[in-house]
Amino acid sequence: MFAPLLLATVRMAQIKVWVWPTILLMGAVVISTVVSTLFPSRMSLGLKWGILAAFFGLSAIALFSYIKNARTIDDGHLYTAVSIYLLLGMQWFAIYSAIDFLSPGSIQRSASAAADRHAELLYFSLVTLSTIGYGDVVPLHGEVRMLAALEGITGVLYIAITVALLVGAYRPRGDSA
Repeated sequence: MFAPLLLATVRMAQIKVWVWPTILLMGAVVISTVVSTLFPSRMSLGLKWGILAAFFGLSAIALFSYIKNARTIDDGHLYTAVSIYLLLGMQWFAIYSAIDFLSPGSIQRSASAAADRHAELLYFSLVTLSTIGYGDVVPLHGEVRMLAALEGITGVLYIAITVALLVGAYRPRGDSA
């Protein structure tokens, strides 16, 4: 999980406006991870996941502004678009993890699931973001259901808006206009 975190930090550090917010949130992530490791409690683990969700959200916003402001599209923009989609999945995964620590039992796993809880929540996030929704992991509380619905809407809107932006900025290679 720290690989996308570090890659997003490096990319955002190249965008001058996002340098300090990135450094501050990255520092908060490191500090909260250390604290939750040394003093594991529901609150410290929930806080760690909440700060991580904020970092992933900030990363997605910063990188989306990079795509939105592109005049032409190259491979880097396409890779960034894919990275943003995965960061959105990671952001929702972190939100679900925070909820899982602060309100256990709000997300029910299938009876046959043998995966660990974090793998299961990441799976739930990616399946929800892509709007596949197999139904083997189910949000039970109303608030978590609404969050899952918002994640599905986010996934659909992200794809629609990003495709529109990329097509609008596309220029065939060699086209000088």
